[in-house]
Amino acid sequence: MGILNVTPDSFSDGGRHHMLDAALARARAMQEAGVLILDIGGESTRPGADPVPAEVELDRVLPLLRVLVQENVLLSVDTMKPEVAHAALEAGAHLINDVTGLRNPEMVRICAEAGAPACVMHMQGEPRTMQDRPHYENVVAEVHGYLRDQAAQVLAAGVPDVVLDPGIGFGKTRDHNLALLRALQDLTAGPHPVLVGASRKRLIDFLAGVPEAAERDPGSLALHLHAARHGAALVRAHAAEAHVQALRVQAALESRA
Repeated sequence: MGILNVTPDSFSDGGRHHMLDAALARARAMQEAGVLILDIGGESTRPGADPVPAEVELDRVLPLLRVLVQENVLLSVDTMKPEVAHAALEAGAHLINDVTGLRNPEMVRICAEAGAPACVMHMQGEPRTMQDRPHYENVVAEVHGYLRDQAAQVLAAGVPDVVLDPGIGFGKTRDHNLALLRALQDLTAGPHPVLVGASRKRLIDFLAGVPEAAERDPGSLALHLHAARHGAALVRAHAAEAHVQALRVQAALESRA
């Protein structure tokens, strides 16, 4: 899953793809590299981020969607807002990626009525406050339990399929993130595909001393190759071309043919 942020305040790329022409060029480069899904985001969810009005988010996302639906690529929209999800699905998006895990019943209804699958992510708190002293008694049990329960509720409400995301960096400390990554096989052994999105996250700075987000692609690759080895179906990445190459090499190494 290639990340395409069309926001002026992205934590990792400084809003480089905020303008339509730049966003289309980046989307097409990722398609040519072989990404499976493009994930379009019109609102920053970095720690401390303030929300934006739905109208602003739609103005950023819809022009790009309307062009890309004419091309042969799966399109995901990264949004917390039901009105944005509704408009995106009407415009031709295939998947809703909700960092709040479809906690809003209206988001569930919209996905169900559109017959659209959704990514259910775990986040403690909300982006503006999620890194203010996050706490768990048992992070693996709590996150995995939440995801399984939420998946059951969403599917029972009519959403056709779900992808689960443990939410690396969303209301978690370094040790919480590491525990979840080390226990990934417990989650991937279940019936639902799992997405891991650790690209350029602060965890890499904590582990390897890389304060600039744009310089964390080697660490992102390491985390995502680990995720793939432990059963993740998807990884969400900024450096999509490098990830496609690395995953193809890893798949060849693991092939028994």
